[in-house]
Amino acid sequence: MFECQNDELEKAVLVGIVNRMQTREQVDEYLAELDFLANTAGVEPVKRFVQNVDSPNTRTYVGTGKLEEIKQYIQENEISLVIFDDELQPTQLRNIERELQVKVLDRTNLILDIFAQNARTAHAKAQVELAQYQYLLPRLAGMWTHLERQRGGIGMRGPGETQIEIDRRIVLDKIARLKVDLQKIDKNMVQQRKNRTGIVRVSLVGYTNVGKSTIMNLISKSEVLAQNKLFATLDTTVRKVVINNLPFLLSDTVGFIRKLPTTLIESFKSTLDEARESDLIVHVVDISHPCFMEQMEVVEQTLKDIGIIDKPMLVVFNKIDAFTFVKKDEDDLTPMKKENYSLDDLKEMYFAKNENCVFVSATDLQNIDEFKTKLFEMVKKIHFDRYPYNTI
Repeated sequence: MFECQNDELEKAVLVGIVNRMQTREQVDEYLAELDFLANTAGVEPVKRFVQNVDSPNTRTYVGTGKLEEIKQYIQENEISLVIFDDELQPTQLRNIERELQVKVLDRTNLILDIFAQNARTAHAKAQVELAQYQYLLPRLAGMWTHLERQRGGIGMRGPGETQIEIDRRIVLDKIARLKVDLQKIDKNMVQQRKNRTGIVRVSLVGYTNVGKSTIMNLISKSEVLAQNKLFATLDTTVRKVVINNLPFLLSDTVGFIRKLPTTLIESFKSTLDEARESDLIVHVVDISHPCFMEQMEVVEQTLKDIGIIDKPMLVVFNKIDAFTFVKKDEDDLTPMKKENYSLDDLKEMYFAKNENCVFVSATDLQNIDEFKTKLFEMVKKIHFDRYPYNTI
């Protein structure tokens, strides 16, 4: 999917901006995530560039001075790829490529490429392909006529710029065909869900790479793909689980991420229907991540955006085995920062907000029995509310 020379990873630089909407600390966090995304796609980031601006440059995203600094660095270090942390406008993309004379990706294109690499089933492949073509449509200048390759993508590259109107019709036809195909698949999935209405349904949701698939495997004794990569799981996996003679269905869904492309949200709505129609949501959080609070907010906002509100929720703080904190000195009178909270502090804080939360480690099995007990109690309540005269 990506170019290699002497079996070495393609090298890239990352670019972000600090402005009124995002602080330097936030940008550093975003670029760290972009670095992980690039590694997942098979690219080695070697340097990060950050500029302080009021708003992105309408022509080149960053200012001319910063662009010249990036150009000098990539020429001196033989860099072949530049990745921007926001979605670039088509004109910005073309102007930057023209100036730098290397491949240029934005965050959206990078995520689309990772999704394309990880799509396994016909459903996931169709969803990703639809999102790719919707992203491609306004960016046809600079593409091969028959869309064999796209300039600027890790897995979709190539020069060329001819017969744009013909290409536009080709893309629109493909989008229409993919939408029809997805409607057929969605109808089948809706029917499958209707056939499962008699049993309580539980969905695992969370930020990408928080350990949902590991928990899925642990609870259901299945072998869902679990890797230390972003978006290792794209397709919804459903397994029947029995705890204390109480059966229920457990589904693992695609992970969320900040700045998730709108085209992907739209394309994957049918996949997220599994969570929307569930009786109980299990929100898995990587508490060892320095930005876990922000990740929780992203997931909660995404759930609201797709219409998941007022459902019973169990919050599972995973990876407590990897949790670390910086203890303040006793004579330090400055306000507590998020990195100063101990695990006990966080437990007290979140238990005060919501009694339906547990702190676990899925890798070394810490507090898993407590998690199963809590999950069983919440599923049992839903079951008896639905079937008051049923016994277990």
